[in-house]
Amino acid sequence: MADYTFYTNPRSRGLIASWALHEVGADFAVVPVGWAAKPPALLAANPLGKVPTLVHHAAEGDRVVTEAAAICTYLAEAHPAAGLLPTPAESGHYHRWLFFAAGPLEQALMARMLGWELPAEREGTAGFGNFDRTVAVLEGHFSQHDYACGSRFTMADVYLCSQFDWGLNLKLLPRHDCFLGYAERCHARAAYQAALADDRELYRQTREQG
Repeated sequence: MADYTFYTNPRSRGLIASWALHEVGADFAVVPVGWAAKPPALLAANPLGKVPTLVHHAAEGDRVVTEAAAICTYLAEAHPAAGLLPTPAESGHYHRWLFFAAGPLEQALMARMLGWELPAEREGTAGFGNFDRTVAVLEGHFSQHDYACGSRFTMADVYLCSQFDWGLNLKLLPRHDCFLGYAERCHARAAYQAALADDRELYRQTREQG
């Protein structure tokens, strides 16, 4: 049995977890999940039936990890030899940008995609404030740094860049040079290319079967 069972669907947030799995060199088995019928084993692990869902078959028993940001964090900690955890000096940036991506950035992108406009007097109730300020915070960092933690790629970049991909591909984020440069540097990694190839192959297989 592989060390991990990975429930996913092509062209979904599963690509984030796949990238993280490849970054740490994990031994994993993929279980494709359709949008309608959910495997009973997935529902037992995650009653929401969402992907990605990761089951780590650890020595003391199975550990279920859901939510893409949590999966990234878990894998970096479970595989420290991969070198994707922050140093003490990088820790502030690492945790800041990982949770900024999972909170304010995703909220801002979702609001923009769905056409939700917050009245100015209600911006204080939203975690992202407003879209333009969220973008300005990102531009301020990436106009001066190559990665979330500065000059070195860490697991925070797997999740943060995946949010950039969503925003850039759907034309939600402006195509600033620093955003495009960041995405290009992350996409050049062998682990990203391997995860993308897996996702495309899984999509081909599901198309043939459907």
